[in-house]
Amino acid sequence: MIHENHINLMKLALAEAQKAGELQEVPVGAVLADENGEILSAAFNQVISLSDPTAHAEILALRKACQKIGNYRLLNTTLYVTIEPCIMCMGAAIHARVSRVVFGAADPKWGAAGSLYDLPDDSRLNHHPEIIRGVCESECRILIQNFFRAKRTGLYRIIQD
Repeated sequence: MIHENHINLMKLALAEAQKAGELQEVPVGAVLADENGEILSAAFNQVISLSDPTAHAEILALRKACQKIGNYRLLNTTLYVTIEPCIMCMGAAIHARVSRVVFGAADPKWGAAGSLYDLPDDSRLNHHPEIIRGVCESECRILIQNFFRAKRTGLYRIIQD
């Protein structure tokens, strides 16, 4: 069973993802919370806006949280992200020692938390965050599918349930 707090924090990540979509960025949002559920940071994709290929929602959320707490280690934290993290983002979460990654929809083309790659389960690495999949999965999947469908037709708009 998925904890209610996971759902509430994923809804915040979804709100971040919608901000990205409004800027014509791929609608991915992330929220980083401490062990008490206090939000340390929230961010959305800004690759195009910032002309920065590393400006994924997860990376921006990790950076903000590190600056907030004054440490590059994010021990006892949970990263909520609407789409399964890519190799770069999963690697950054592992380097930062994030304890848990909770994501909505799987990403079979880029996912590094079990879909294409499974970095958290790689025994060669020295940190293995817990992975929780499928939180608000339908909403997360629909948001990104609508974005790419509309991009192909030139009519992007976010459809909310």
